[in-house]
Amino acid sequence: MTEMKKFNVLVVDDEKEFREMTIKQLLHRGMDAEGAENGLIGLEMVEKGNFDVVLLDVKMPEMDGIEALRKIRQAKPLVEVVLLTGHASVNSGIEGMKLGAFDYLMKPMEFDELLDKLSDAFEKRRIQLEKIETAQIKKHMSLPS
Repeated sequence: MTEMKKFNVLVVDDEKEFREMTIKQLLHRGMDAEGAENGLIGLEMVEKGNFDVVLLDVKMPEMDGIEALRKIRQAKPLVEVVLLTGHASVNSGIEGMKLGAFDYLMKPMEFDELLDKLSDAFEKRRIQLEKIETAQIKKHMSLPS
């Protein structure tokens, strides 16, 4: 595997053991990672924080992942979201993609597969931010002084 760039991940999953283990693994690989136990708390953290990628479980109490995805897209459209789904909710993963999720993974998955998906999502975000910055510089340079 190539060297990982450091980025900020929010893990939103009601399964405490999965959430904590994923955060631990991400921290071990040099990422900044935090967790939320449901979509409401995750949304609050996204709105207040500076996350690059959200790993978002589809099936959760309070606010499911699809609703959280909609609200994250409204609040922070450049934050990339990778959905987690079980076999029974593959259609939710596909629905999430239509709503702007970067991709989805089915539980259980290999950690390296998860890491690759999160890295790809971060890279997409990085490129988008770079394009916006370049456009702003060009616009600024073309303004009459």
